[in-house]
Amino acid sequence: MVARATMLASALLFALGAFAQSTLLDTGYRQMYNLQFAQAHKTFAEWERLHPDDPMGPASDAAAYLFTEFDRLHILQSEFFVQEDHFYTDKKLAPDPALKQKFEAELNKATALTGLHPDDPNAAFASVMCHGLRSDYLALIEKRYVPSFKEMKIARSVAEKLLAMYPDYYDAWIAVGVENYMLSIKPAPLRWLLRLGGGETDKGLGIEKLRLTAQKGRYLLPFARLLLAVAALRDRDKTRARDLLADLAHEFPNNPLYTQELGRL
Repeated sequence: MVARATMLASALLFALGAFAQSTLLDTGYRQMYNLQFAQAHKTFAEWERLHPDDPMGPASDAAAYLFTEFDRLHILQSEFFVQEDHFYTDKKLAPDPALKQKFEAELNKATALTGLHPDDPNAAFASVMCHGLRSDYLALIEKRYVPSFKEMKIARSVAEKLLAMYPDYYDAWIAVGVENYMLSIKPAPLRWLLRLGGGETDKGLGIEKLRLTAQKGRYLLPFARLLLAVAALRDRDKTRARDLLADLAHEFPNNPLYTQELGRL
């Protein structure tokens, strides 16, 4: 009886320890969305220490570097909320070369680890993340739209293969949603060229997949909700945009973006 109780206690402690480890990534993403970048890097580094073979560690750390640059350059405000006709502008920016070096190092580390686990859905999602993050950096920071488009297509293709086997990997749907929605709002002649190049430009499908991530995602749920708020604003649905931004402002009080845009509304 004592032995059984000891085994149960050990199993409970093991489960609690596993749960604590599993929430490290969640904690890091919450810190990132709350603009607590130093804390996020420490949290992701601890995950990498505990799980050196998991590509989600360095992929997540790369995301924190990207969002650091987004915040420093006010990219989400200028690219997503100010422009009326498209997401990307040609306004020249001054990227931080040291940050870019760290960003690329984490992406390369994650990519190398994904190659060690070709059949692991977690590794496939990390690959989706890496291509998506690189696409965002190329387009939003360096204004290099052709290589960004190539990375976006790869991210969507890898996501579709992953989702064909694991449709409840809801974070991966954002890759399908982002490509379809962002390309759908381009002028008609450009959309035609993008489709010739293998791009997907279905606005309705894009919104549908963004909603999947916004409703059931894990790490990328807040970003999907932000994109849906932007889409609502562009469709003149201020009520929907206000609801989404208010939820984000409540959940991430250290991030002024949401309250700023609510004020603009």
